[in-house]
Amino acid sequence: MALHADPLPAILVFPDEKDITVVHALVAGPFDTPYEGGFFYFVLHFPWNYPVSPPHVRLMTTGGGNVRFNPNLYSDGKVCLSILGTWDGPGWSPVQTLSTVLISIQSLMGEEPYYNEPGRCKRQGRCQMSDKFNEHIRHETLRVAVVGMLEGQVNMPTTLRQAMENSFLQYYQFYEDTARANLHRDGQTMRDQFNRRCNKFQYGAVLRRLKAICARLDKPTST
Repeated sequence: MALHADPLPAILVFPDEKDITVVHALVAGPFDTPYEGGFFYFVLHFPWNYPVSPPHVRLMTTGGGNVRFNPNLYSDGKVCLSILGTWDGPGWSPVQTLSTVLISIQSLMGEEPYYNEPGRCKRQGRCQMSDKFNEHIRHETLRVAVVGMLEGQVNMPTTLRQAMENSFLQYYQFYEDTARANLHRDGQTMRDQFNRRCNKFQYGAVLRRLKAICARLDKPTST
């Protein structure tokens, strides 16, 4: 109720219709990061002794368990945050809230997520490994967190899906421009330093899927 009265920027929350201990959240990728424009869907389960204990959080936007979007966001859906007890650092406190959790998750999606990994020290100048990870995340955000989500690869509440579809149309030009600007990468190896996968960039295929989604959602409603 508090979040509906005072919504968080770029975060939409919806309670489960059948289970009062479950909350669904859609977090938009922040501006000027490789996550920009992406739709990241989380399911939060609140234990019986909440707020003494933190909620259990799972990321559902993982490309079928194949994409690790961040050193703290695993391909199996695990969310590593100290306040959730899944990462080193300050732990959970009963004064913290659902808002605290969601803002903390969104803050993981920064300009250079490569440095979220312990032992990765940010130095002066450009880091080739960080740049390559950003290229990987930017592609997978478009392929999985935009196209895959809009194609219905993940089941989610209708309210969140409708909001996602509306946002997609408003943001469509950014998606198309991003895909077109990176078409020259197609066929090149895409490095994921954390999953050790070596997939290929496929912006051409992503662009075609974007256009198909746009055509489907932008059709005038028949009367």
